[in-house]
Amino acid sequence: MNLSRREFASVMAAALAAGFPLQREAGAAQAAGLYELPRRGNVHLLHMTDCHAQLLPIYFREPSVNLGVGAMGGQVPHLVGEHLLKAASLKSGTAEAHALTSLNFERAAHQYGKVGGFAHLATLVRRLKAGRPGALLLDGGDTWQGSATALWTQGQDMVDAAKLLGVDVMTGHWDFTYGEERIKKIVEQDFAGKVDFVAQNVQTSDFGDPVFKPYVIKEMNGVAVAIVGQAFPYTPIANPAWQTPNWTFGIRESEMQDTVNEARAKGAQAVVLLSHNGMDVDLKMASRVTGIDAILGGHTHDGVPVPVIVKNAGGQTIVTNAGSNGKFLGVLDLDVRDKKVVGFNYRLLPVFSNLLPADAAMRSLISTIRAPYEAKLSEKLAVTEGTLFRRGNFNGTFDQVILDALMDVRGAEIAFSPGFRWGTSLLPGQAITREHVMDQTAITYPWTTLTDMRGEMIKTILEDVGDNLFNPDPYYQQGGDMVRVGGLTYTCEPGARMGARIQNMRLNGRLIEADKTYKVAGWAPVAEAGKNAGPPVWEVVESYLKAKKVIKPVRPNTPDLVGVAGNPGLA
Repeated sequence: MNLSRREFASVMAAALAAGFPLQREAGAAQAAGLYELPRRGNVHLLHMTDCHAQLLPIYFREPSVNLGVGAMGGQVPHLVGEHLLKAASLKSGTAEAHALTSLNFERAAHQYGKVGGFAHLATLVRRLKAGRPGALLLDGGDTWQGSATALWTQGQDMVDAAKLLGVDVMTGHWDFTYGEERIKKIVEQDFAGKVDFVAQNVQTSDFGDPVFKPYVIKEMNGVAVAIVGQAFPYTPIANPAWQTPNWTFGIRESEMQDTVNEARAKGAQAVVLLSHNGMDVDLKMASRVTGIDAILGGHTHDGVPVPVIVKNAGGQTIVTNAGSNGKFLGVLDLDVRDKKVVGFNYRLLPVFSNLLPADAAMRSLISTIRAPYEAKLSEKLAVTEGTLFRRGNFNGTFDQVILDALMDVRGAEIAFSPGFRWGTSLLPGQAITREHVMDQTAITYPWTTLTDMRGEMIKTILEDVGDNLFNPDPYYQQGGDMVRVGGLTYTCEPGARMGARIQNMRLNGRLIEADKTYKVAGWAPVAEAGKNAGPPVWEVVESYLKAKKVIKPVRPNTPDLVGVAGNPGLA
């Protein structure tokens, strides 16, 4: 997909206007070459996932901590920084290095500008589809949640944008938090005849009937390709069960094998799993389920530039993950001959808004979507003097702002904030707007809580979440990163057994006492809100920011880690 002279001139003009110094024209040209991707094979799949309703370009800092345990220790996707660049044979200081790591984040963010944005993503999708006959755009889910406009329109903004983008097949996770009625309406009305929503692992709780199509078979260049859907298996645990009371989820490995076998029996020459399992789960499933040629995964937000090839009893499976926030587009070309995949080519393309001109139709739709809310979204609440981010196994700096707000406004000694992976980043000197706060908090169960909690319960909570994150069996990892903690300090040993990972819990230097009661603030309760529910978390954070006016560089309250020295999951 070579850039035309006109397109290259447009790219260069955009780059220069965004602040690229003249002496860096060569760097801009090199970055523009990212999108020159020759077509291979006869089956073409474009993959996006976990955009979390981000329609506009953003800053997004990748993690500097992504620890793997058990067999996953030191393996993809648990590599960060220079370790990841080495595994992918990439040089530091390049555009791809900035997209994939947190190295020199502020400087590189100024150099390369913002990432993502549906108008820029649309341009890339359009170009790739034009050069790849029959190419399908697959959406791994977490699409309708993560922004103010998505929350206020019940995901309609993203539904309309996805249709215009040309999404062909989708599965889900956070999307289910709008409730069964809303989801069915979108799938059966908005998506009818346009987008196939697939999820082989979602069944009715009464008779075990499929709620959605388990898979679709699409013909491309004479090849029948099955796209199987796998929604997030622990949706009613990680999110409120009351939002999907009549549906059951699960990994359903045996049903997955049956589904793949059925698709093959119906003529599929290639089978691709569109998954929201998380990459560790996908890797285990790939080793146990035969007949899947590739797994295009989501949920864990891992930008994986080099796919993992997993051997199994039936051959091998290509496994990868395409990051988050509209920041990447995966491109998988398969060469299918005699009903077998005989070769493939994969690239994870970063979406730099300075290097891809905005698609006019998508830009117009986004402007229409945002127009009624623009004044409310852009209200300035404070200014940050340090980088604010969320992504990582433990507290990020924006997490710390939320925790400090909970303790300050709600009058708590300790605060807990969920280990959500979504949330945009801000650079030093940026104004913190209402939109930025909503990027971190926009959910359908936003209530804050204030609870008297005994010390033994505090340890139980931390141990339970720690096991969820660091259980050596991926099938027992039920979503999210470690709960973010304010006020309380502790030591964490990720590789220890369950019940022994959390030690040395202290408040103001004093050990937490098992029988003593502490006042703990939190938000996002999975139980249905009762009469004692506090104000939505965004109101609490806004109140705090308006009072502070300036947020000084924040040091996240991260635990002391034991047994992880030299881990390539630490930058």
